[in-house]
Amino acid sequence: MQAQDGEPRRGQPDVLAGVPDAVYRLDPEGRVTYLNAAAESLFQLSAAELIGRRLLDVFPAAKGTLVEDQLREILGDGQPRQFEYFYEPRDHWFEIRAFPYPDGVAVFLRDVDDRYRTDLRRDTELRELTAVLEALPSATVLVGDDGRILVVNRAWEADGELLRSGGVEPGGVGDVYLECMSRGLLPTHHAAIAAGVIRLQAEEPDGVPGSFEYEYSTQLGSFATWFHLQAARVPFSRRVVVTHTDVTERVRGEQAMAWRAGHDELTGLPNRATLLDMIADALTGGAPGAPGTALLVLDLDGFKTVNDSLGHQLGDRLLRQVGERLAEQVRPGDAVGRLGGDQFVVLARECDQAEAAALAFRLQTTFALPFTASGISVPLSASIGVAVSRSDVRDPHQLLSDADAAMFAAKSSGRDRVHLFSPGLREAARWRLEVATRLRGDAIDQLVVHYQPVVRLDTGEVDGVEALVRWQHPERGLLPPDSFLSVAEETGQVIPITRWLLRETTRKAAEWAAQGLPLRMSVNVSARHFSAETLVRDVRTALRDSGLPPDQLVLELTETSVAEDPTRAEDQLTVLRSFGVRVAIDDFGTGWSSLAQLFALPIGTLKIDRSLLNAAERAVAGETGAVLHAIVELTRTLGIKSVAEGIETPEHLRMVRAAGCDLAQGWLLGQAMPAEEVPRFVRSVQAAGGDLCALAVAGDAVPQAG
Repeated sequence: MQAQDGEPRRGQPDVLAGVPDAVYRLDPEGRVTYLNAAAESLFQLSAAELIGRRLLDVFPAAKGTLVEDQLREILGDGQPRQFEYFYEPRDHWFEIRAFPYPDGVAVFLRDVDDRYRTDLRRDTELRELTAVLEALPSATVLVGDDGRILVVNRAWEADGELLRSGGVEPGGVGDVYLECMSRGLLPTHHAAIAAGVIRLQAEEPDGVPGSFEYEYSTQLGSFATWFHLQAARVPFSRRVVVTHTDVTERVRGEQAMAWRAGHDELTGLPNRATLLDMIADALTGGAPGAPGTALLVLDLDGFKTVNDSLGHQLGDRLLRQVGERLAEQVRPGDAVGRLGGDQFVVLARECDQAEAAALAFRLQTTFALPFTASGISVPLSASIGVAVSRSDVRDPHQLLSDADAAMFAAKSSGRDRVHLFSPGLREAARWRLEVATRLRGDAIDQLVVHYQPVVRLDTGEVDGVEALVRWQHPERGLLPPDSFLSVAEETGQVIPITRWLLRETTRKAAEWAAQGLPLRMSVNVSARHFSAETLVRDVRTALRDSGLPPDQLVLELTETSVAEDPTRAEDQLTVLRSFGVRVAIDDFGTGWSSLAQLFALPIGTLKIDRSLLNAAERAVAGETGAVLHAIVELTRTLGIKSVAEGIETPEHLRMVRAAGCDLAQGWLLGQAMPAEEVPRFVRSVQAAGGDLCALAVAGDAVPQAG
């Protein structure tokens, strides 16, 4: 509606009446001369109430603001203006477009509050997200709903420079992300990434944001680099954040670890596990009627003396040379491996007994010339056992056992001998074979666990127990571990036994804890478990299934077992320690590993072998316990608990207490007992005052289980 002098001629429609924007005109004094229906609605005042009045008198809050300044400038210079204006009384944003008009100013007013606030919120979110992305160490981009890159961080730009140096043009802000990723990637990698990102962008914005992960390799500079891609949709939008983390070291480590899992790290030859696989393939892959598979086990004569006299570093060089010489002598298609220590194996495919014997004597001649290392000439010889498979033999363990038995026969008959396996040797190896066979069968169901108390020396309380496995043999009765675990170690069956033991002991410890007896459970672990790379998974599974807290489990391993493969042991023990499992070195003082190597491991407990205890007991007067005290002080400095084993007399107990040991175990403090006797034993100690050490010193006052 207009003032009378601006009123349209009769019959002429008001062309601004239907415009959705609020439109009004002001004369040079700022009085309203016209406004349309949209303006009446916006101002919530009728034309009759506004026309002829100064707009700033009606809306005094606009005085002295941008609105007044801009209108004054338009009247002064006759130039149009467009600006956004926040009207505080209504807490609202408007877009204002003002044009010079004959005798005044025409103003178009549009409500942009929703859009402005949405844009403001989006800009704020983008700034915050940009700040977060910039702080990320990995190359990261924000991809808009149109597929173009909105934001990149410094890490992305740094990687881009490396790509450019290799002739690949990197992507930047404004580029299509998937087009950028197609440069330098294999088609399979790019297709997988594209499918994942497109799937995320197709999701409904208000739905639960999805994610996508993928690993790919590309040439970054002069090196092949592996990245772990993680993409996630930003909530309430179709934008996607994509992070590219450089995992090259991890991938290379995994590849190296996979290689190490199948090879001897010292010589690079196939290890026992790989050899068993190769033997199995040879046994099953031979043509009908072809000669059998021959296996030669070589054990270096007196090599321990070489190590003890010349040192392990030189001994390792000699072992590498032995492997190289053996590899030069075998036929094409045959294989040389190392079982560990100073034992090697030669696998000869399609080889009868005469050929196998000839091969053994040929290998023997390789030792005729001395080996040289660091300028030292060292004569070596080997005892060689030979076994050739029969048509009905398909078990690689059995063939290896046959060759091993033949090697033992050669060793027992003197140095530098060759011995062929014969059925007569089975009598000597029968028990070992029976153990190997039964352990692969139902013997694991005949295993039982006995538990020996581990006692705190400061209070005498029973702190935990050590699990000791026994075999309830159906004919021979209860067998100690040394009668079967060495065979289990050789055949690889120690892994399923340990897996069973972990399940059984964690379940039992959780059951006792539920009865109010939280006893820490110690379980012995074989070095073989490290090479199999399943220890971490097996421990996690046992803890998860039993519900036992990780810090209530102690894994015990000997220092010699760690010394066989310290790197692999350290890697897996570090993972176990990271989620709370404790690690103990057992039989300390009996192995040959260096202290530096030993204490580099993530161990929490050191178990001092009884041999050191006996040595300290035999020491001259005035020096008794000095060795123990030095060891305990060293462990305490490193934050490691000490456990004294083999406490059999009150004097032993007095000695380890004086040395400052934290814990102890031995016959004096309690013998190994079946699981059902443990709660009664612990409660009887508690009922007698709780100090088992004091009870042990008192002699017959020590409670008896059961």
